[in-house]
Amino acid sequence: MKLRCLSVLVALAFLCQSTWAGDPWIVLPGGEGPGKGKHIVLISGDEEYRSEEALPQLAKILSTRHGFRCTVLFAIDKDGETINPLRVDNIPGLEALKTADLMVLFTRFRNLPTEQLEHFAAYLKAGKPIIGLRTATHAFNLTKDTKFPEYHWQSKVAGWEGGFGRKILGETWVNHHGSHGKEGARGILAKDQANHPILKGIADGDIFGTSDVYTVKLPLSGDSLPLVMGEVTETLKSDSPAVKGKKNDPMMPIAWTKTYTIDDGKPARVFTTTMGASQDFAFEGTRRMFVNACFWAVALEDKIPSKSNVEIVGEYKPTPFKSGAHKPGVKPADLVSPTR
Repeated sequence: MKLRCLSVLVALAFLCQSTWAGDPWIVLPGGEGPGKGKHIVLISGDEEYRSEEALPQLAKILSTRHGFRCTVLFAIDKDGETINPLRVDNIPGLEALKTADLMVLFTRFRNLPTEQLEHFAAYLKAGKPIIGLRTATHAFNLTKDTKFPEYHWQSKVAGWEGGFGRKILGETWVNHHGSHGKEGARGILAKDQANHPILKGIADGDIFGTSDVYTVKLPLSGDSLPLVMGEVTETLKSDSPAVKGKKNDPMMPIAWTKTYTIDDGKPARVFTTTMGASQDFAFEGTRRMFVNACFWAVALEDKIPSKSNVEIVGEYKPTPFKSGAHKPGVKPADLVSPTR
């Protein structure tokens, strides 16, 4: 037990060395493991679901358990130092996408400036894989003078109807299907998909989240493939009974794959899930789905173990989701301290 604790402290100390105290982002160098040599950029920025807590933990698992190099970006306040999810027009560090093998996006209604969105656009044009979590379906709420109106969640641009969410991820914001803050989401594997690499080591009921099921209408054309259906539960407890009636008949997909192309480029892999609130990361099966999806997205599905290691790194006490309820004064470097 003492040896295990020591190894965890050493790993965390190593992670701390990779991030300078003044940086408005986190860089975790990775190490030995099947992900060695791959760079994942995780982009947070939402007012409600605490992506600024969830993504650093996901990055720590990917880095320390599987060897991926990870960069985590945040919505940063005007002081240039502290995380402020309520500031919707600033996510510094997006130039990290130039060397990214995978982008994990968890933003909500952002209105980013052109100079930041250009890094995002270049990534899409390069045809690289994307993972979208929860509110990434409505990642952007851009003003009329933006250079990228097609990304707006209500876009009417030809070929981009429904914006980045529908075009790239498969859906934009529609509605809450479960009762928000009252009914949870239990994952039921989609028919004939139990052997999909992303679901390796996962059974019915292993995936759970206190964030409710979203209404999702995947396009009839294209290659969208539902992997997990969302069983709406009566309460936010994982052993809660399923709600009876139309909410579960039929169930909505809560995780799916697809591909996207830009300007007739090569198809790129996409995994989208409407789960991902920081509290969802408290459930082992949910974390395993996220980690497996990262392997699959970068074409390392043959490296996914029978049951991937998704043990929490350091202390993880997620803040209950609520709009505007982020912890004030937190700096990115604080999130990789040995006690976090």
